[in-house]
Amino acid sequence: MTDLNAIVSTFSSEDEQRFINYLEKKNKRSDTKNIELFKLLAENELTSKDICKTIYKADNKVAYHALRKRLYQSLIDFIANLNLEEENSVDMQIIKYILASRTFLIHKKPEIAYKILDKAEGLAQEHFLFPILNEIYHTKIQYAYMNPSVDIDVLISNFRSNQKQHFLEEELNMVYAKIRQTLNDMTYKGKVLDFNTILNNTLKEYNIDVSESLSFKSLYQLVSIVSLSALATNDYLKIEPFLIDTYEKIKNHKNKYKQLAFHIKVVYMIANTLFRNKKFNTSLEYLEIMKSLMQQQRKKYHSTFKLKYTLLTALNLNYSNEQEEAILLLESVKQTKHTDLESLLDIHLGLVMFYMQKSDFKQAKTIFSKFYHTDKYYIEKAGKEWVIKKNLAEIILYIELSELDLVESRLLSFKRSYFDYLKNINQERVIIFINLITLYFKNPDKATSSEFKIKVENAFTWVDEKQEDIFVMSFYAWLKSKMESKPLYTTTLELIKKAKTVN
Repeated sequence: MTDLNAIVSTFSSEDEQRFINYLEKKNKRSDTKNIELFKLLAENELTSKDICKTIYKADNKVAYHALRKRLYQSLIDFIANLNLEEENSVDMQIIKYILASRTFLIHKKPEIAYKILDKAEGLAQEHFLFPILNEIYHTKIQYAYMNPSVDIDVLISNFRSNQKQHFLEEELNMVYAKIRQTLNDMTYKGKVLDFNTILNNTLKEYNIDVSESLSFKSLYQLVSIVSLSALATNDYLKIEPFLIDTYEKIKNHKNKYKQLAFHIKVVYMIANTLFRNKKFNTSLEYLEIMKSLMQQQRKKYHSTFKLKYTLLTALNLNYSNEQEEAILLLESVKQTKHTDLESLLDIHLGLVMFYMQKSDFKQAKTIFSKFYHTDKYYIEKAGKEWVIKKNLAEIILYIELSELDLVESRLLSFKRSYFDYLKNINQERVIIFINLITLYFKNPDKATSSEFKIKVENAFTWVDEKQEDIFVMSFYAWLKSKMESKPLYTTTLELIKKAKTVN
């Protein structure tokens, strides 16, 4: 059965009302039940079976299925018409120019035709519409014999230059697709792959020169590829200058309004990179830009990006000693019904972390109790790295709550499930951390001893503090707080402050 709930969940409240108005105009009979069905789906409180009984007062599966099919088609028509209305009209205008010019050429009026084609060419160049430019140059070259004032060599040169740009955009699109697939295999399937080597080899395979002039879409994809590289290697410092410099090029593109979703994604990537590099104030500045972009075009993308924006804002606030505000922010959206399940999971895990840092372990456990699915389920939805963080947080939480039997079982389960994987991806630091947690768990009184501190110092291969992952630092802060007998949040902020000073 078509998942109408998923489609309806993408609608803003304004879109919902516009669609209802659309159905009211479309309905020819007064007893049509499509509006009732849509409203029930938008409320998202009843199961499909309950909706059927509400509408028909009986379990009329045949009629209900037919009603859903009709509503589905109406939704598709409405969305398509809405996008046509809101889509920048430049593409259609240029196509009209091309069609009109060909009519004049057929009637042997080349002077008029080429003036129209010149206008079309200027617009297409301005908006980086390479496929349409191809049609314009094709037409100009085809009928060049009719217009003696045309320099055919210049036309051919322009045509080939455009082909190169178009080819580059298509090649980059394929690189983007391959890199996304590679990261997907690493994140959601747990495959052990050398991401950097694959990235460099793929760029070479497609002869991508990152210094070449690219369209807005291509620049966005290039930024995405570089960001994916940082995600795989945890080296966000290296990519920060590139992202910001690239955005300076992107933000002034004349077609930025047409590709608003790409614009929002780029700004979010920069804000996230700055957060990972512990530059919280600057990250919040970019989040303000993101927020303003989300308000554009009648808040078309506000719902789509709301959770990502809220989570990243809260993370920045939390590590800027604004913990209460961060908690309130995430609490306000944790019950949101949204298709972005990964962000919802991140929000709940973020709250667990915030409450643990606050030493409110009972509240952290309450939030954690919502994670009742298996690890396999969460790996499919959020990735293996997320599941490892969740399990580490759970072990620490049970230690703090003195639920000793659960600590034992979770430690054993973690070692059995993830130690081989962590060794294969060269993340022995997590294994060392678990071993130190086990040592503390068995002998908590020795945490403040010189012997334990020396063991911790010698156990890790320490990364430069300015490069160290902020979430890795957060887990280490728990261990350090035990060694120094300090509150966890205080210890965390001290580590962050020290790292920022190094920056």
